[in-house]
Amino acid sequence: MVTLKRVWPSMAAIVACAIGGHVRAADIVVGFATAQSGIVQPYDQGGQRAAIMEMEMINAAGGIDGRKFRWLIADTKSDRVQGAKAGLEVARQGADLVIVSCDYDNGAPAALSAQNSGKPSFFVCAEDAKAGIQGVGPYSFTASIAAPVQGATMAEWGIKKMGWRNGYVLLDNTAEYNKSVCAGFDWAFPKFGGKIVGRDTFRNDDASIASQITRLRNMSTPPDVIMLCTYTPGGASAIRQIRAAGIDIPIVNGMAMDGTYWTDAVPNLSNFYVPVQGSIYGNDPDPKVNEFAQDYSKRWEQPPPSSYVFPGWVLIECYAEAVKRAGTTDASKVVAELEKLRDFPTRFGPRTFTPKLHIQDSARYEIIGFSAGKPTPLEYWKISEPVPMDVLFRQ
Repeated sequence: MVTLKRVWPSMAAIVACAIGGHVRAADIVVGFATAQSGIVQPYDQGGQRAAIMEMEMINAAGGIDGRKFRWLIADTKSDRVQGAKAGLEVARQGADLVIVSCDYDNGAPAALSAQNSGKPSFFVCAEDAKAGIQGVGPYSFTASIAAPVQGATMAEWGIKKMGWRNGYVLLDNTAEYNKSVCAGFDWAFPKFGGKIVGRDTFRNDDASIASQITRLRNMSTPPDVIMLCTYTPGGASAIRQIRAAGIDIPIVNGMAMDGTYWTDAVPNLSNFYVPVQGSIYGNDPDPKVNEFAQDYSKRWEQPPPSSYVFPGWVLIECYAEAVKRAGTTDASKVVAELEKLRDFPTRFGPRTFTPKLHIQDSARYEIIGFSAGKPTPLEYWKISEPVPMDVLFRQ
């Protein structure tokens, strides 16, 4: 049996207690079917905490038409079978909205449980385009941005602002996320005037990429930039080896390498760039982003771990707006209003949903550049046209 927690928004910290009965009908109930333990927990926790902060803010302002948020938490334990049970359990306990794990593969079982229970769901921060209609069903959404948009953003920005013309793609083929980031780069780099002059693959758990580095160094046309599609810890190891080999050309990656928790592995990291949904370092050009980072640090007594926290806030903003417009938490009516959102202004950039797509195919990203180990926001960039559906789904 899944253990549920009921959390009261007026408390200074989350305090769990067993549920003894049903919540009041006037409440807007949010059920978190997320990882409170296990390997997925670090990815879920930040977005979950951001969602709670937004609900607390709405409650402090009087709620939505007088209705206030309350939330339930069921631990998926980073297990897909347990995730399906957690999603079903919070739905049975009256959740109007089910929030599921960041990763598509880990969150989909809980989202499917919500779909089968007639409840709308939001992935905390999934970036697989299947996190929505195509992979779960018409009641499933994600507030994050499709992974190919990250690769496309770095391609267009690199060509138009950095003058890169020859690109090299190094794909870590252990995850669908990595393949999607590279798919976006593969589409956009030639489209905007670049040429991909070489490509190679590795696996995240490879101890050495010496052979890939040798092939890179022996290329007849030297690249201007390396599009590295990976995540930690293998990403940190790959970058360290590339730099140790004396290759100091720019390296770009997706948002999975955001943060400084791994940069000790590459002393004085420079000429490295990632797209993020906002800076977590207190130096964002948008004061609302810096204010959030300060509030998060105060509320949870630790700084945001990465910009993956931001979609948690955004999903509550979008859901609250849909409830307000619908005048109800009825699932079908709320979903219909979500699908009408067009460039809806959230704290961390506009969001659009349609009856065909419940993830962002184009969005504003902030480019973070590393120099001597320090990350600095460079500028916001939005790709000039949406990523096509066949690229989103790598067809």
